[in-house]
Amino acid sequence: FHSTWTRCHSPVAVGVWSVAITCDGLTESSALLIAAAEMALTKAARREYLAFAATPRKNPPMQTQRNVPPASFTYFRRVLCLACLAVTGALAGENAPEIIPLWTAQAPLGDGTSEAAPAGAIISVHRPAAPNGAALVICPGGGYGGRVSGAEGHGIAKWLNAHGITGVVLDYRLPKGRANVPLLDAQRAIRLTRAHAKEWQLDTARIGIIGFSAGGHLAASATTLFDCGKPDATDALERISCRPDFAILVYPVISMQDGLAHGGSRANLLGKQPDKALLQRFSAELQVTKDTPPVYLAHAKDDRTVLIANSRAFADAMRAKQRPVELLELPNGGHGLSGYKGPSWDAWQSGSLQWLAGLKMMPAADATKAAPR
Repeated sequence: FHSTWTRCHSPVAVGVWSVAITCDGLTESSALLIAAAEMALTKAARREYLAFAATPRKNPPMQTQRNVPPASFTYFRRVLCLACLAVTGALAGENAPEIIPLWTAQAPLGDGTSEAAPAGAIISVHRPAAPNGAALVICPGGGYGGRVSGAEGHGIAKWLNAHGITGVVLDYRLPKGRANVPLLDAQRAIRLTRAHAKEWQLDTARIGIIGFSAGGHLAASATTLFDCGKPDATDALERISCRPDFAILVYPVISMQDGLAHGGSRANLLGKQPDKALLQRFSAELQVTKDTPPVYLAHAKDDRTVLIANSRAFADAMRAKQRPVELLELPNGGHGLSGYKGPSWDAWQSGSLQWLAGLKMMPAADATKAAPR
């Protein structure tokens, strides 16, 4: 099985198995984790994957277009990724994240219908050694066609943990033109976080959301399109508020309007020909009200993928409603801020922590701790 997967050019799989096999300190714990991950793959799913691996490629391995693996393998790959995180976290003295499904039996689609709850719609809860009561739901980017859950997800959680903040990485459902689906997942993640406040040592009034790129759009949507709980809901979780207490938006997609929208994100979220009402609903700058929570934005002036005009439009809308907002305009770094490193990346991280401390959402002492490397 290992050799078949290696031939499929999966760097995640090769990395996990290589770590498990070659590192002296990982023999027993990693073997148990990998074995547990393999057990998550049913015999039928394994046959499905092996059939996929044996299918001739339509393109060379180095091209971006590849055959798409079956859904069961995609879930298995996620399980292995989490197993790898657990191994590396154990080496660093960190606890493995707690995995919680967003939905149990059925997941709503936002139009009165639902689908079977996907196994991959989860939150991964990274708890710090000394929690200060604050938490952030983390929305990775990916143009609504994927999720960059490493650098813009679990990596952010590790950074937050170093400052006493609980990081809740959201694996939201990809929309495929079903516009409400990611937002419903983000709202659910906030409700779940509040529901576990006592267990995770959180203050229910210090639950925020952070997002990057298209994940920034999702976070902005959750910040403007929220409810304070549905009193008549049969699901007890839905009776909990999904309003975030603050938001951090990093090089975010904000608008779905022509001239500002990121084309790929808009098409993936809203479909090829969205109507005017849908365009307006999911243009976050048009949804700001007097009840919108405080927002911190960071965006590079030289971002050519998602124009800084997105962040400026949202900041202007916040000021027009006299809502607390701060926009950090970074001199360079482009989209992704030089690959998640360098002066611009460091600037938004330190700036957002100081902003949170100023809002009394975290202790000032935690905001000035040295960042992990």
